[in-house]
Amino acid sequence: MELIDSAARAQQALEGELGGERMILNMGPSHPSTHGVLRIVLELDGEEIVNAWPDIGYLHRGDEKIAENMTYTQFIPYTDRLDYLAPLANNVAYAYAVEKLCGIDVPPRCKYIRVICTELARISSHLLGIGCFGMDVGAMTVFLYTFKEREKIYDLAECISGARFTTSYTRIGGLANDMPPEFLPMLRKFLNELPATIDEVDKLLTRNKIFVERCRGIGVISKEDAIDLGLTGPNLRGSGVEWDIRKAHPYGGYENFQFDVPVGTAGDCYDRYLCRMEEMRQSIRILQQAADQMPDGPWNAPEAKIVLPEKKAVLTKMEELIHHFINVTQGINAPPGEVYFSAENPKGELGFYIVSKGGGAPHRLKIRSPSFVNLQAIPVMAKGHLVSDMVAILASLDFVMGECDR
Repeated sequence: MELIDSAARAQQALEGELGGERMILNMGPSHPSTHGVLRIVLELDGEEIVNAWPDIGYLHRGDEKIAENMTYTQFIPYTDRLDYLAPLANNVAYAYAVEKLCGIDVPPRCKYIRVICTELARISSHLLGIGCFGMDVGAMTVFLYTFKEREKIYDLAECISGARFTTSYTRIGGLANDMPPEFLPMLRKFLNELPATIDEVDKLLTRNKIFVERCRGIGVISKEDAIDLGLTGPNLRGSGVEWDIRKAHPYGGYENFQFDVPVGTAGDCYDRYLCRMEEMRQSIRILQQAADQMPDGPWNAPEAKIVLPEKKAVLTKMEELIHHFINVTQGINAPPGEVYFSAENPKGELGFYIVSKGGGAPHRLKIRSPSFVNLQAIPVMAKGHLVSDMVAILASLDFVMGECDR
């Protein structure tokens, strides 16, 4: 009922029927601080925000319907374009969802490599989020520090997958290829250098009087409201809810790693920033353990009719040639059923709900994108603040419109 009333009020506001001294201001969709094509309809009393209604859909690409018209493997590059700041993590979450449908368990080496990919994506995403956060509220130097480290992560992505940005590295049942011998030394060098940069960002922001005053007490969302609105990731943990899927429902080998889940207390912009800072340090811990404990062995599942056979076998044996031909042209023969799999992505819980009637393509596919869900907290966070505070609130949510509109 409340949502219906809000929608009706927004329509009245746009049609100029509210009267009084209040003003309607459109923030976005072409606005540098909306971090993408997001439009927010603000109802203002002077500079105070009375109501805020997020308006999405400007980037809609129909990914879920596209998935129903191509094979499971063909959809992997589209997952890169969801949270395009963490494509490696999107690949992994989608692959685990299809593998759950098919009843596949990938080898330990594959799980460890996937953990490395996911945690590198988490660090990369948080570096960008914090860098843009700082720049939005006037601290541009931080942006330069964080982007320097992100370039090193792109070098690592290029080393392991051949691509820097949209990697499409994960496969159903495994990976496109094993990691090259030079990857782990590159990773260790990066892990030795990154803490100094995080500490530098910490010095520049955490006790910076201007940054603290722009963030502390701004965009507060209570623990109860955060749960009711379905927030996940750092936005939920910043409100004091200790919920991390890697701990609550371990997947992909995360039960083998020691790490802590940072949790805030106030639920404001400052706590959400602190959670992301500490999450990067915890990701470094996980990556160091993964590099030190990396198991040997195969990096693809043994299911011959799911994973593409080796090229040499395809060129010399008839049975492997047939498997390769069917997998490429028709897709894997997934069993009928329904599955839901969710992973702890940098922005929160990324989930894939798949309905299969058998065959090589899903009958229905639904993406539970964390940015889409997190954006519905804007009306709660913004009410009572000034227009300038809206910039800090949006930056602290750290959403990306690619997966919101999907």
